[in-house]
Amino acid sequence: MFANVLIVCHANVCRSPAAEMLFKARQRAPSRPSSAPIAFHSAGLRATNGHAMDPVMRRLLAEQGVASGIHYSRRLDRRLVRAADLVLVSERAQVSAVEALDPASRGKVYPLGKWEDDSDVADPHGGREVDYRESLVLIEHLVMGWLKKIC
Repeated sequence: MFANVLIVCHANVCRSPAAEMLFKARQRAPSRPSSAPIAFHSAGLRATNGHAMDPVMRRLLAEQGVASGIHYSRRLDRRLVRAADLVLVSERAQVSAVEALDPASRGKVYPLGKWEDDSDVADPHGGREVDYRESLVLIEHLVMGWLKKIC
């Protein structure tokens, strides 16, 4: 059973906060009354602390009925990795970056696309709206796949 899931991307302003918000919005109520819902968080490998979520991604989430709330980027550190039961990264190459930050994390770091041929989620930040939309569709699909496995 997972209690704390961390989602990681590069800057923590687009992909990982979108996945975090989707996980929170789409998770089912715990099957047992005594079970707590899973806590979902996000961070970025190269994030600068305190940046707001990308406004295009925030708007697209709202169109899907997903409240993005207040989000400020935060840089990934060893403490965050160690506190997580499961770490999901946007790109396969980020698995080794997280494991280099905390070698003890081996075995709990996986690509968000693990169940879909290890699909990477392209970073749409600063690109065309169509790129954001494609990334968001893929992120939601991957989130739903993980929720089936962990809830």
